[in-house]
Amino acid sequence: MKLTPLDPWIKQKTSASELADWQLLKLNETLALARGKSPFYRKLLAGMPEKLTSLDDFSRFPFTTPEDVRANPLRLVCVSQDEIQRVVTLQSSGTTGEPKRIYFTAEDQELTIDFFGVGMSTLTEPGERVLIFLPGETPGSVGDLLRLGLARQGRIPLPYGPVRDPHHALETIESQQVDCLVGSPTQILGLARRWNPCGKAPRTVLLSTDYVPAAIVRELERIWGCQVFNHYGATEMGLGGGVECEAHLGYHLREADLYFEIVHPESGEPLPEGEYGEVVFTTLTRRGMPLIRYRMGDRSRFLPGKCPCESSLRTLEKVRGRFSGFVSAGGETLKLPDFDEALFPIPGLLNFSVTVTGDGAEASLLVETQMLTSEDSTSLVEQALRGVSSIKTTVKCHHNPNEVGNLLKRVLKRGQDA
Repeated sequence: MKLTPLDPWIKQKTSASELADWQLLKLNETLALARGKSPFYRKLLAGMPEKLTSLDDFSRFPFTTPEDVRANPLRLVCVSQDEIQRVVTLQSSGTTGEPKRIYFTAEDQELTIDFFGVGMSTLTEPGERVLIFLPGETPGSVGDLLRLGLARQGRIPLPYGPVRDPHHALETIESQQVDCLVGSPTQILGLARRWNPCGKAPRTVLLSTDYVPAAIVRELERIWGCQVFNHYGATEMGLGGGVECEAHLGYHLREADLYFEIVHPESGEPLPEGEYGEVVFTTLTRRGMPLIRYRMGDRSRFLPGKCPCESSLRTLEKVRGRFSGFVSAGGETLKLPDFDEALFPIPGLLNFSVTVTGDGAEASLLVETQMLTSEDSTSLVEQALRGVSSIKTTVKCHHNPNEVGNLLKRVLKRGQDA
């Protein structure tokens, strides 16, 4: 099993010093920058120690929340406006909420390009062709940064953009003799379910930009016989946070650029290795808009013990949904990942939405699915749902093979901003 390339990359970035020493040094630099340049952090950190003497001291510092970023993002910016090269706007999941705006300098984006290139060498070889199903037309967008990172590592990037015509995307995979695909879980699943078994299947797949159901991973492996890797990231992280190694147990993280913690979702207290909690991160090397103890809302844990790839880095278990990604109805707690694992194995299913109406004993579910064919689809969905919820369910199956990207509005929101 190949050692994650993030291991030697991080050792090089930290000049082979102990990672904890590097992180402590960079945390103190970040705190000094934020206090000196950000009106928001100057107020938030008032009364806190001027300098950390250990990483344990950091757990006493206050959190930054998505609401803080939405309220007045410019108060978090630590450079002049003319140094900002890229602003990413993340729309709120609500109907009236303010969007989040994340600001990056050219140097901040360079850090992401470096990570993307090294991270992709986990699952690609020099000279391999990588088809990128991510937005990439705008300079500094996620697909553009990935293109630059791949090229620096001797790979051949093939920018495509989000899948709008799956048949054209499949023709491109075949005509370009693609070795690796990068895209969102449901769009890649839609391609796999339309696949012509006579064509050349991708050797590897990287799933990103959304929560990755294990059921989708199993389907891609079954159809293509490929290795499927999971990327963990968010725009707030600088678009990249970590990537799986060949052990497929979880993510190795870019720990020279980001400091990660797992905290209790209610008390905020740090949790020991092995216990599930909320993912919190702090930027260590970003100047444009540093984030200190930013609450992601993702549920995960650090796995105890050493990774089978022999990395010295910690392994963050694959994210198991979000603490806000559930609703209570009819005396049950309904979690979107449970629906993912039940429904995505259904042959021909491309995507679905779940809407909860009513409350208490009157609660009911409306499950709308997007299917390739109409063959017994309603009965298959109803059968799969019996193991998820006892609440009265109405099923509507839509057979719209040409509109894989035209998804129904979700009430239970999947994934994180990325």
